Amino acid sequence: MQRIRYQSYDGISWGELEGGNVHQLSSMMGSRTGLVTTLSDVTLLAPCEPKTIICVGKNYADHVAEMGGSKDNLPTEPGLFLKSIQALSNPGDPIPYPSWTQNLHYEGELAIVISRKMKNIAEEDAFDYILGYTCACDVTARDRQKADLQWTRGKSADKFCPVGPWLETDLDPSNLQVQTRVNGELKQNGNTRDLIFTIPTILSYISKFLTLEPGDLVLTGTPEGVGPLQVGDTLEITVEGIGSLTNTVEAAT
Repeated sequence: MQRIRYQSYDGISWGELEGGNVHQLSSMMGSRTGLVTTLSDVTLLAPCEPKTIICVGKNYADHVAEMGGSKDNLPTEPGLFLKSIQALSNPGDPIPYPSWTQNLHYEGELAIVISRKMKNIAEEDAFDYILGYTCACDVTARDRQKADLQWTRGKSADKFCPVGPWLETDLDPSNLQVQTRVNGELKQNGNTRDLIFTIPTILSYISKFLTLEPGDLVLTGTPEGVGPLQVGDTLEITVEGIGSLTNTVEAAT
């Protein structure tokens, strides 16, 4: 089932998408209210309301290599970093190209939205804490990421985390194609079967030191093929079984 968060004439709501119709829900985890509208009459929003956005870096061997590492010396535990809540943005929102970077990059990823409080869980229980899966982009100012003491500016600037278009709640994430296109040209073409750390491993690892709450967002890593964006580019991230997230790049005001 596709679960969406949307803006309509009566405010922001959660809903289930079925046959082009949107069935309003009482909340993210709630039941149907009986109100039905059409998808064409609503504006899709990021399908999550996180307090925490946490990301896995270098979780595909080929991406480790393209970033200067070695496939013979892969990480032994997940490398994690946070994005700010201000980084979250919606399907269709412009991605800002700030004046303080000259090397803005895309990183297309499969993302997870958490369904309930998650603390100190075992790997075998991890899927019980997942509401659904969606597409995300870890927008990165690569020059600032490399130059700054921490990654805050390079990873967490306003609107540096587009997410959407919806959550797919019934999906096996173990063998999904993850693709990124810029102006229609295929740039990334990976598969989640090649994750160094699987989703259960990631969630269990995070939960040992950080409590995640309903609506929190976990980005699972990007495959090889990351590269630069330019003002005017159209970015499309597609995850098999979910759909496509599309945003354009605009000069920051």
